[in-house]
Amino acid sequence: MPKQRQRTLKIDELMDKLSPLKSQEEKLDAETDKWAEERDKLNDQLRIFREQIFELKRARDEMNEKVREQKQQREKARAEIRAKVEEIKKLQQETKALARKKPARSLQSLQKEVDSVEWRIQTTSLDLKEERELVGKVKELEGQLAVYRKLEQINRKRLELQADVRVLNTKVELYHKSLVEAAQKSQEIHEKMLKRVEESKNLKAEADRLHKLFVEAKEKTVPLRKEIAEITDLLRQLRSELREDEKKQKEKSEETLREKLESQAREKLRRGEKLTWEEFQLLAEKGMKAQD
Repeated sequence: MPKQRQRTLKIDELMDKLSPLKSQEEKLDAETDKWAEERDKLNDQLRIFREQIFELKRARDEMNEKVREQKQQREKARAEIRAKVEEIKKLQQETKALARKKPARSLQSLQKEVDSVEWRIQTTSLDLKEERELVGKVKELEGQLAVYRKLEQINRKRLELQADVRVLNTKVELYHKSLVEAAQKSQEIHEKMLKRVEESKNLKAEADRLHKLFVEAKEKTVPLRKEIAEITDLLRQLRSELREDEKKQKEKSEETLREKLESQAREKLRRGEKLTWEEFQLLAEKGMKAQD
């Protein structure tokens, strides 16, 4: 079988082999594109989830910080309440101690007598002895009044402290309510964050699975593309050789035709017949080549 025919048959054979390989390559390319697209969508969603987790963690930490601050404020208020209660207890003890020293006479009665004695001292002409007696009397009465004044001072201070305790108790309730609400909110955010974390894990696992399929499909194309490249190179070589054969065949055919025409032209010359322009040119070229 001529080489040209052999090459043509080989080219047909390679083309038949290349066609299904190309189809397989296109199928694998479509498959890798599919896995890559689905994987990338999951990775985009995963990035969004991670941003949400970060924001949820930040919000949760803010709530936890608020809980901590409210606890500190509540404990500070409770400490102030304890201190004021202790102070009230001390004042109550002082009140009990002073109560034992409390004069039998009332405050009004003692004050009235002091005012009367002082008026007498200021408006009456007294000898030195009488004045001294009255001044001593005022001093004695003032000592008894001092007990009432001290009791009044203690009672006023006790009432102020009790009012402060009521205000602080209100603050303690508000701080406690605020920290409970913040703690509940923190727990809600934390649970939402954990849910997102779990969803992210599932997304990551699915994205990894798709990436594995993508890699496997890519790996399958490596030997396939190598075989396609080898066949393509061989086809290119065979086609080049076939073109070269066709060129040589054409040149050979042209040379045979030229020799035939030349022989015919020489025969016409020998017989003395008129040559055509083409025949004349052919013989002229032949003569020039002979001279060369």
